[in-house]
Amino acid sequence: MRPNAEHHKQGISVAEFIEHAPAELEFSLLAGARGADDRRITSVRIQKLGLALAGFARYIKLGRIQIAGQSEISYLKQLDENGRRNALENLDVENICCIVLTTVLQPPSELCDFAEANDLPLLRTPLVSSRTISLITDHLQERLAPTETVHGVLMEMYGIGVMLLGESGIGKSECALDLISRGHRLVTDDVVRIKKIGKLLHGESPELTCEFLEIRGLGIVNVRELFGVSSICGRITIELCIELRKWKDTGSIERIGLDMSEHEILGISTGKFVLPVSPGRNLSTLVETAVRVFMLRASGSNPVADLVERHDMIVARGRSK
Repeated sequence: MRPNAEHHKQGISVAEFIEHAPAELEFSLLAGARGADDRRITSVRIQKLGLALAGFARYIKLGRIQIAGQSEISYLKQLDENGRRNALENLDVENICCIVLTTVLQPPSELCDFAEANDLPLLRTPLVSSRTISLITDHLQERLAPTETVHGVLMEMYGIGVMLLGESGIGKSECALDLISRGHRLVTDDVVRIKKIGKLLHGESPELTCEFLEIRGLGIVNVRELFGVSSICGRITIELCIELRKWKDTGSIERIGLDMSEHEILGISTGKFVLPVSPGRNLSTLVETAVRVFMLRASGSNPVADLVERHDMIVARGRSK
């Protein structure tokens, strides 16, 4: 199954933003409610409205939330009525998705009239600008994160996220069941929803399939009911991929393991092992061992490099005789 990309190129509407925003923001909608469904936020970056009000309207970037704090409102209030109207009319209103007033500021009536006339959502929060910007940025990084859906199984093993890949029927879910019985935790089976936040890949389960595992011959089982709440894990950072592949399809796999292969998701590469599947192989033991090898390599230990170094020393010693 090929990955399904959901990159949120169109962002989210202001109405969605208001609905899902952190409760601490306590947003109230002062004007421009008609535009809340149509105007869209497409950037996690936030701008202060001051420069635009002072005449530098070209600095307004499309899709960014505009913040109006104490300095911006004070600037408007020091202008006369015509000056306030002119400053607002110079704004590139088509590029503004919404304006957020901070610290429960009372906006000039011209600002409310301008927002209402242009269907421009004007929001207000009791928080100071710095806290408002921090909360909004964190929220938008989550909401606007590039997302990809991948066919696989995601486990939490020894504190890291391990994604099992392979064609349907290869034995990923059965391997996961064995790993759960050994004390590891299931994040999601069959469908892995991956978000790229910063330089990390966060994997989680879709709401519909959370806690469920499909085992051929048994059907769908509830892992939490079978093994307890400790057998389930929520979102986790994906650090390693392990692909299960039929032995005849593996081709030439490096037997020494000098170099790890890589698996790219949303432009970020993670380490990957390819494990051949054949009758009699204990997949769960192999997967556990692969994770331990990965963790040892991450800590600086590399048995392959040690073997090569020992080989070179023996060869050099033989030559010196």
